[in-house]
Amino acid sequence: MAGHEIPEPADRKQVADPLAHLEAADETRQTCDPAFRHGVVVGFDGSTSSERALAYAIGMARRTGSGLIIVHVANRLPTTVWAGCEPPVFVDVPDHRTEVLGLELACADHLAEVSWILVERGGDICHELEEVGREYAADAIVVGSTHGLAGRIFGSVAGRLTRRARRPVVTVP
Repeated sequence: MAGHEIPEPADRKQVADPLAHLEAADETRQTCDPAFRHGVVVGFDGSTSSERALAYAIGMARRTGSGLIIVHVANRLPTTVWAGCEPPVFVDVPDHRTEVLGLELACADHLAEVSWILVERGGDICHELEEVGREYAADAIVVGSTHGLAGRIFGSVAGRLTRRARRPVVTVP
């Protein structure tokens, strides 16, 4: 019978879609720009080694035809952490260094060949680089090597990242 509908009983409970909560979780997690999915993540702080890593990452992104996600991780830990104490709370102070780096990058001629974005994070460098890599489903993470006493004592970012990352890590000397 065309156009005939059987009415639903009023006491019947509506069964929710069992996958609806998974789709909602994916939508809240999907905060990255989809144009940069499967791009190349590079850690950048303006140092010489991070500039070499950026140059390598630009070439890698250009060769693969993907976007470049430049990540600056701001140090927002209180000084008591460096003295060996537990942090009472993370300090959320704006880091003007990211703005300066962004302006320098915007004026750089060598970045004109690829599409890129600058992402600012605060916290542990290794954790944040891997987190950005996960959010963007990055094909690789590129970092510069550490050439200092702090890297020898505390372990370099590249060394810690290669041990914990779930995607390829390229260390540029």
